[in-house]
Amino acid sequence: MGYILLFLIGFGMAVSGGVTLIAYLNFLPTGISWLEYFHFVKGRLECYFLPIGFIMMAIAIYRLPQQT
Repeated sequence: MGYILLFLIGFGMAVSGGVTLIAYLNFLPTGISWLEYFHFVKGRLECYFLPIGFIMMAIAIYRLPQQT
């Protein structure tokens, strides 16, 4: 049960981080470069939710007991 909860929390964090990164892509048409975009994203806490969520999901999938 704990690994399922870990997976769901990781999934929610990954979705939140991915949506945030996509939303921040709207800054590109305003004239900022890709380098400025990545520098801005690097400083935003919510953008780190995507990789953290992926790691949490990977741990939950890897550690989930397998039925034989």
